[in-house]
Amino acid sequence: MFTGIIRGLGEVVAVNDRENFREIVVDAKGLIAKPVIGASVAVSGVCLTITKIEDSKLFFEAMEETLKKTTTGDLIVGSQVNIETPMMVGDELGGHFVLCHVDGVGEVVERITEGENTHLTFSVPANLVKYIVDKGSVAVDGISLTICDPADDKFSVWLLPLTLKLTTLGEKNVGDKVNLEADYLLKAVLGRA
Repeated sequence: MFTGIIRGLGEVVAVNDRENFREIVVDAKGLIAKPVIGASVAVSGVCLTITKIEDSKLFFEAMEETLKKTTTGDLIVGSQVNIETPMMVGDELGGHFVLCHVDGVGEVVERITEGENTHLTFSVPANLVKYIVDKGSVAVDGISLTICDPADDKFSVWLLPLTLKLTTLGEKNVGDKVNLEADYLLKAVLGRA
Protein backbone atom coordinates (compact mmCIF):
# COMPACT_ATOMS: atom_id res chain seq x y z
CA MET A 1 0.00 0.00 0.00
CA PHE A 2 1.30 3.42 -0.99
CA THR A 3 0.15 7.00 -0.38
CA GLY A 4 1.01 8.73 -3.65
CA ILE A 5 3.57 10.98 -1.96
CA ILE A 6 6.58 10.63 -4.24
CA ARG A 7 10.08 10.48 -2.70
CA GLY A 8 11.70 11.82 -5.85
CA LEU A 9 12.83 10.93 -9.35
CA GLY A 10 14.81 7.90 -10.41
CA GLU A 11 16.33 7.40 -13.85
CA VAL A 12 16.05 4.36 -16.08
CA VAL A 13 19.63 3.28 -16.85
CA ALA A 14 18.94 -0.01 -18.67
CA VAL A 15 16.05 -1.82 -20.36
CA ASN A 16 16.65 -5.47 -21.24
CA ASP A 17 14.11 -7.66 -23.02
CA ARG A 18 14.05 -11.23 -21.71
CA GLU A 19 12.05 -14.24 -22.87
CA ASN A 20 8.83 -13.54 -20.93
CA PHE A 21 9.46 -10.18 -19.32
CA ARG A 22 11.40 -6.94 -19.52
CA GLU A 23 14.11 -6.10 -17.01
CA ILE A 24 14.15 -2.43 -16.06
CA VAL A 25 17.06 -0.98 -14.12
CA VAL A 26 16.45 2.27 -12.24
CA ASP A 27 19.04 4.42 -10.52
CA ALA A 28 17.07 5.35 -7.40
CA LYS A 29 19.76 7.90 -6.44
CA GLY A 30 19.59 7.10 -2.72
CA LEU A 31 15.83 7.67 -2.48
CA ILE A 32 15.43 4.32 -0.73
CA ALA A 33 17.54 4.07 2.43
CA LYS A 34 17.77 0.29 2.67
CA PRO A 35 16.45 -1.42 -0.47
CA VAL A 36 15.80 -5.14 -0.09
CA ILE A 37 15.41 -7.81 -2.76
CA GLY A 38 11.74 -8.80 -2.88
CA ALA A 39 10.49 -5.42 -1.68
CA SER A 40 7.78 -3.55 -3.58
CA VAL A 41 8.47 -0.12 -5.05
CA ALA A 42 6.05 2.15 -6.88
CA VAL A 43 7.70 3.13 -10.17
CA SER A 44 5.57 5.85 -11.79
CA GLY A 45 2.48 4.32 -10.23
CA VAL A 46 3.27 0.68 -11.06
CA CYS A 47 4.02 -1.72 -8.21
CA LEU A 48 7.24 -3.55 -9.11
CA THR A 49 9.40 -5.94 -7.09
CA ILE A 50 13.14 -5.43 -6.60
CA THR A 51 14.91 -8.49 -8.05
CA LYS A 52 18.51 -7.31 -7.74
CA ILE A 53 20.46 -4.39 -6.23
CA GLU A 54 23.77 -2.90 -7.39
CA ASP A 55 24.73 0.23 -5.43
CA SER A 56 21.88 2.71 -6.06
CA LYS A 57 20.59 0.71 -9.05
CA LEU A 58 17.43 -1.31 -8.55
CA PHE A 59 16.46 -4.11 -10.95
CA PHE A 60 12.80 -4.85 -11.70
CA GLU A 61 11.02 -7.35 -13.94
CA ALA A 62 7.86 -6.26 -15.76
CA MET A 63 5.62 -8.98 -17.19
CA GLU A 64 3.80 -8.68 -20.54
CA GLU A 65 0.53 -7.75 -18.80
CA THR A 66 2.24 -4.82 -17.07
CA LEU A 67 3.91 -3.70 -20.30
CA LYS A 68 0.58 -3.77 -22.18
CA LYS A 69 -1.64 -2.09 -19.58
CA THR A 70 0.68 0.63 -18.24
CA THR A 71 3.26 3.08 -19.55
CA THR A 72 6.04 0.80 -18.28
CA GLY A 73 6.44 -0.59 -21.80
CA ASP A 74 7.33 2.92 -23.03
CA LEU A 75 10.29 3.36 -20.66
CA ILE A 76 13.68 3.83 -22.31
CA VAL A 77 17.16 4.57 -21.03
CA GLY A 78 17.08 8.13 -19.69
CA SER A 79 13.37 8.09 -18.74
CA GLN A 80 12.62 9.72 -15.40
CA VAL A 81 10.32 7.77 -13.08
CA ASN A 82 8.53 8.61 -9.84
CA ILE A 83 9.75 6.54 -6.87
CA GLU A 84 7.76 5.71 -3.74
CA THR A 85 8.21 3.01 -1.12
CA PRO A 86 5.25 1.36 0.63
CA MET A 87 3.80 3.07 3.67
CA MET A 88 4.66 1.63 7.06
CA VAL A 89 2.64 1.48 10.25
CA GLY A 90 2.94 4.88 11.91
CA ASP A 91 3.64 6.78 8.67
CA GLU A 92 1.69 9.92 7.96
CA LEU A 93 -0.99 9.40 5.31
CA GLY A 94 -0.37 12.57 3.35
CA GLY A 95 -2.01 11.46 0.10
CA HIS A 96 -4.59 8.70 -0.24
CA PHE A 97 -4.53 4.90 -0.38
CA VAL A 98 -2.77 3.94 -3.61
CA LEU A 99 -2.26 0.28 -4.55
CA CYS A 100 -0.19 0.98 -7.68
CA HIS A 101 -2.36 -1.45 -9.61
CA VAL A 102 -2.94 0.76 -12.64
CA ASP A 103 -6.56 0.99 -13.84
CA GLY A 104 -5.78 2.52 -17.22
CA VAL A 105 -3.63 4.86 -19.25
CA GLY A 106 -4.61 8.47 -19.88
CA GLU A 107 -3.04 11.22 -21.93
CA VAL A 108 -2.14 14.85 -21.27
CA VAL A 109 -4.60 16.85 -23.41
CA GLU A 110 -3.84 20.35 -22.11
CA ARG A 111 -1.08 22.09 -20.16
CA ILE A 112 -1.53 25.66 -18.94
CA THR A 113 0.97 27.54 -16.79
CA GLU A 114 -0.24 30.51 -14.75
CA GLY A 115 2.56 32.13 -12.81
CA GLU A 116 4.25 29.37 -10.83
CA ASN A 117 1.27 27.01 -10.98
CA THR A 118 0.49 24.53 -13.72
CA HIS A 119 -2.89 23.17 -14.76
CA LEU A 120 -2.86 19.77 -16.50
CA THR A 121 -5.85 18.10 -18.12
CA PHE A 122 -5.88 14.36 -18.76
CA SER A 123 -8.08 12.10 -20.87
CA VAL A 124 -9.77 9.27 -18.98
CA PRO A 125 -10.47 5.75 -20.30
CA ALA A 126 -14.21 4.96 -20.37
CA ASN A 127 -13.91 2.35 -17.58
CA LEU A 128 -12.67 5.02 -15.12
CA VAL A 129 -15.05 7.91 -15.82
CA LYS A 130 -17.44 7.02 -12.97
CA TYR A 131 -14.57 7.21 -10.44
CA ILE A 132 -13.46 10.70 -11.47
CA VAL A 133 -15.34 13.03 -9.13
CA ASP A 134 -14.77 16.69 -8.30
CA LYS A 135 -12.42 17.09 -5.32
CA GLY A 136 -11.86 13.33 -5.27
CA SER A 137 -8.48 11.63 -5.37
CA VAL A 138 -6.67 10.05 -8.30
CA ALA A 139 -3.15 8.70 -8.75
CA VAL A 140 -1.42 9.97 -11.89
CA ASP A 141 1.87 8.14 -12.46
CA GLY A 142 1.58 7.20 -8.78
CA ILE A 143 1.15 10.79 -7.57
CA SER A 144 -1.80 11.47 -5.26
CA LEU A 145 -3.69 14.40 -6.75
CA THR A 146 -7.02 16.17 -6.22
CA ILE A 147 -9.38 16.16 -9.18
CA CYS A 148 -10.86 19.41 -10.42
CA ASP A 149 -13.16 20.16 -13.34
CA PRO A 150 -14.12 16.60 -14.26
CA ALA A 151 -15.86 16.39 -17.64
CA ASP A 152 -17.19 13.52 -19.76
CA ASP A 153 -13.86 11.89 -20.51
CA LYS A 154 -11.27 14.11 -18.86
CA PHE A 155 -10.27 15.84 -15.63
CA SER A 156 -7.79 18.47 -14.52
CA VAL A 157 -5.37 19.00 -11.66
CA TRP A 158 -3.51 22.05 -10.37
CA LEU A 159 0.14 21.48 -9.59
CA LEU A 160 2.38 23.42 -7.23
CA PRO A 161 6.00 24.15 -8.18
CA LEU A 162 7.24 21.56 -5.66
CA THR A 163 5.14 18.80 -7.26
CA LEU A 164 6.50 19.76 -10.67
CA LYS A 165 10.06 19.67 -9.35
CA LEU A 166 9.84 16.34 -7.50
CA THR A 167 7.80 14.34 -10.03
CA THR A 168 7.62 13.47 -13.70
CA LEU A 169 4.69 15.85 -14.15
CA GLY A 170 7.14 18.73 -14.46
CA GLU A 171 8.16 17.37 -17.86
CA LYS A 172 4.79 16.12 -19.15
CA ASN A 173 3.44 17.75 -22.29
CA VAL A 174 0.35 17.37 -24.47
CA GLY A 175 0.28 13.87 -25.94
CA ASP A 176 2.31 12.23 -23.16
CA LYS A 177 0.79 9.08 -21.60
CA VAL A 178 0.27 8.62 -17.86
CA ASN A 179 -0.74 5.74 -15.58
CA LEU A 180 -4.08 6.31 -13.85
CA GLU A 181 -5.41 4.65 -10.71
CA ALA A 182 -8.84 5.55 -9.40
CA ASP A 183 -9.36 6.02 -5.67
CA TYR A 184 -9.51 2.52 -4.17
CA LEU A 185 -12.00 3.54 -1.46
CA LEU A 186 -14.38 4.99 -4.06
CA LYS A 187 -14.08 1.81 -6.13
CA ALA A 188 -14.83 -0.26 -3.02
CA VAL A 189 -17.91 1.83 -2.19
CA LEU A 190 -19.18 1.46 -5.74
CA GLY A 191 -18.47 -2.28 -5.66
CA ARG A 192 -15.69 -2.36 -8.24
CA ALA A 193 -12.52 -2.72 -6.16
